[in-house]
Amino acid sequence: MSEPFVTILDDEPEIRQMLGEVLSEAGFRTQSFARAREFEAALKHVTPDVCLVDLSLPDTDGLALVHRLALEQGASVIIISGRAQVQDRVAGLELGADDYITKPFDPTEVVARIRARLRSNRATPKSGYTARFNGWTAHFERYTLENAEGEETPFSHAEAEVLRLFLDSPKRLISRAQMQESLGGAAGESFDRAMDVRISRLRTKLGEDPKNPRLIKTIYGAGYIFLGDVAWS
Repeated sequence: MSEPFVTILDDEPEIRQMLGEVLSEAGFRTQSFARAREFEAALKHVTPDVCLVDLSLPDTDGLALVHRLALEQGASVIIISGRAQVQDRVAGLELGADDYITKPFDPTEVVARIRARLRSNRATPKSGYTARFNGWTAHFERYTLENAEGEETPFSHAEAEVLRLFLDSPKRLISRAQMQESLGGAAGESFDRAMDVRISRLRTKLGEDPKNPRLIKTIYGAGYIFLGDVAWS
């Protein structure tokens, strides 16, 4: 099995060097970039397993870049940023990031978060998997939801993970603990908020009434139940 490939995008050379050394020692292949244009040019030729992305970049809006990575490339993205405000974390997760780590950070935590993403990625649907449910078709190979009229809406890698978890276990209670175990990440408020954001966005894309959703029901104090009838092909 080849070493997992991690890209590092950060304009601080000390951060790039430190992460490169720590990740190499942990058994990852890495490639570092100081500018978004160099990073995006490299993505035309390489496919990383995980992208580490700083938000404060000199040549582009970091949040816009995260959104492009998540929707256009289906990449697994972990934000590493000095922006510690709740609204920054929420914005990053809403735009498709899989995780958010604030600076300063413990390098061993970054390694642990990457390994959690890789475990989750192994459970992500492979190319060609399609699920049909209640007038919708989820095309995981191209990260889109198609409605009964044939209109398509993109979803992110992070949203794909949650949707797949629901579609694999329809009409069964899925607790927060089960979600954390299946999707990886550290349990706690940050993980719970990430799940809330992903589920809210999925409900919106499925045309759900937020006050009375029909497909993804919240069982307060217990978890969630997906009530659709699912057929895989």
